[in-house]
Amino acid sequence: MALLLINCGSSSLKFELRELGGGGRLAGDNIEGVTNHGEATEEAISRLREAGLLEQVEAASHRVVHGGTRFVEPALIDDEALEGLRRLAELAPLHNERAVQAVEASRRLLGSDLPMVASFDTAFHAAMPEHSASYALPHELAERHSIRRYGFHGLAHRYMAERYAELRGEDARLITLQLGAGCSAAAVAGGRSLDTSMGLTPLEGLVMATRSGDVDPALPAFLEEHEGIGADEAERILNRDSGLKGVSGRSGDMRGLLELEAQGDSRAELAIDLFCYRIRKYVGAYLAVLGGADAIVFGGGVGEHSPPIRSRICAGMGWCGLELDEEQNALAMGKEMRIDAGGPVEAWALLVDEAQVMTRDAEALLGGREG
Repeated sequence: MALLLINCGSSSLKFELRELGGGGRLAGDNIEGVTNHGEATEEAISRLREAGLLEQVEAASHRVVHGGTRFVEPALIDDEALEGLRRLAELAPLHNERAVQAVEASRRLLGSDLPMVASFDTAFHAAMPEHSASYALPHELAERHSIRRYGFHGLAHRYMAERYAELRGEDARLITLQLGAGCSAAAVAGGRSLDTSMGLTPLEGLVMATRSGDVDPALPAFLEEHEGIGADEAERILNRDSGLKGVSGRSGDMRGLLELEAQGDSRAELAIDLFCYRIRKYVGAYLAVLGGADAIVFGGGVGEHSPPIRSRICAGMGWCGLELDEEQNALAMGKEMRIDAGGPVEAWALLVDEAQVMTRDAEALLGGREG
């Protein structure tokens, strides 16, 4: 039995075919520059058909960014669940609508009777304590609109926690850092998320490639008064024109910014410093949340492939027992490695595999379905 995994980004679609039961990866690719994720799903299925692999597909799994308060664990996708996903699109407009397009296309092309599973990025954080999940808003208002801190990148944070448990033990206190175009941190104890940097939407928290992360909540009103722009335009600026791209004025790509910094570009330097500072500030906060940590875990494109950024994030953290072995750190370029100098707080670079988490979810749900 083969499982088709579909992972929608804001402008990309990853697809992969894996054998259930630990049989491994059969095929996969990444489709870039996507403007319609239904069409991208059609392209993925067409490629599998041309390769003679489509007949092996007996189930599908979709990554969905936002599950709201309804979807707090993986779910089988039926008509009712699909309608629920459509209603959640406004909470993560850059992602959920894309996932719905992919689900609809795959149901149309593969048949609505093919078992399909949704794995939610918010699910890992769904059991955060109330004091972590709540905003200090009027209770009735928050209840009426389900306003709370949901957290995102849950598949990635869950993978890092589960992989660390396989390597070092189950009951660790971890600070997991998913650093890519989108960035988030999580405080994890015993495999459970206690806090995370993203909130109601994926905009809150760390500085990202084009997203601002934390800003004063009064900023949109300030921009409306002084720039004459409405809430939609302010949100677009914070989501698409801010972060590394906005501060540098050049790019949201960390590799390019490091090159510009080396050439003396002061705005690129400021963007990188701000990026690392905000992460280090969250690490300090989560050390307090956890009462200390057993390890800091880096994942994501930047976290897995940028030794200079890992080094700058951890600089000056010897006070809490975190120091990197710079030789090991330099070697950890797309490799799973321990990179600390042997102090009380370990540091790891792990290669996040969201598809593996999705496969585990599908196996658990489809196994139960068959039973």
